[in-house]
Amino acid sequence: MYRPQIKVVDCTVRDGGLMNKWQFTDDFVEQVYLANSKAGIDYMEIGYLSSESAFSRDEYGPWKFCAEADIQRIIGHNGEKKIKLSAMADIGRIEYNDIPPCEESSLDMVRVACYVHQIDAAIALAHHCMDKGYEATINLMAVSTVGPRDLEEALEDLAKCRVPIIYLVDSFGAFYSEDIDILSQKYMAALPDKTIGIHTHNNQQLAFANTIAAIINGANYLDGSLYGIGRGAGNCPLELLVSFLKNPKFKVKPLIEVIEAHIFPWRAKIDWGYFIPYMMTGVLNQHPRSAMAHMESDHKNNVTDFFNQVTNATDLV
Repeated sequence: MYRPQIKVVDCTVRDGGLMNKWQFTDDFVEQVYLANSKAGIDYMEIGYLSSESAFSRDEYGPWKFCAEADIQRIIGHNGEKKIKLSAMADIGRIEYNDIPPCEESSLDMVRVACYVHQIDAAIALAHHCMDKGYEATINLMAVSTVGPRDLEEALEDLAKCRVPIIYLVDSFGAFYSEDIDILSQKYMAALPDKTIGIHTHNNQQLAFANTIAAIINGANYLDGSLYGIGRGAGNCPLELLVSFLKNPKFKVKPLIEVIEAHIFPWRAKIDWGYFIPYMMTGVLNQHPRSAMAHMESDHKNNVTDFFNQVTNATDLV
């Protein structure tokens, strides 16, 4: 048995790029694109939509910007596009005029990421994208840090907007399945006319379990990444998710093949996944930026020092 309404979104390039400033080769992105297409994945999030006035291409790779010329280098010679493409837009990092009409773009969906205090701006940007012909979602980040009243007010605003897909995001990998149960049900009740999505981080090794909890509670847009590659502790592993869903349209072998050929080599360059510093920030419900800085230092294996650093002002001992 499977739920045909479920859509799977691969975040390998977009979320993984947070670990290397999107300095992936075209061949890497193309192989991920082809594997996702063969595997029957519904959407590939190929990167961010960002204004080039805000970020420099000398520092950031092309998937920070997702310009049409860059996308065409990946898909232009591979025949008919068999997978939808999405990009994420952060509030304050993209100008409206830098988003082309959908008919001039290979992108199908824009996912607007925001914090609770940015709800109004996120709705306006998502509506702008929809008016230009794109599908749109709003991904409400860091809800593990949001109080009940603020969350209720945000969901009330989202209920009134035209955006059809709203994401529950465990930005810090702080949630347990019981939290996902409660929040999924809250989102479903507050947004009866919307589709709910789930994006999880793996700080406590719960990204897959928490995604399953969201599925059980009715979430139909599911994020994952190849071998869990992503910011800090990474994300729900795409290959695990596809295997769990049991939908015959999904094929796991193309994902395994691209992991072996193109994801494994990145393990020698990027430390994502289960590491004590990422675990600690998840347990403490903190942004992983301090853990990422520690992991990039020459003393990344001095995890007791990091423990002492982040617990100095807490009761956790």
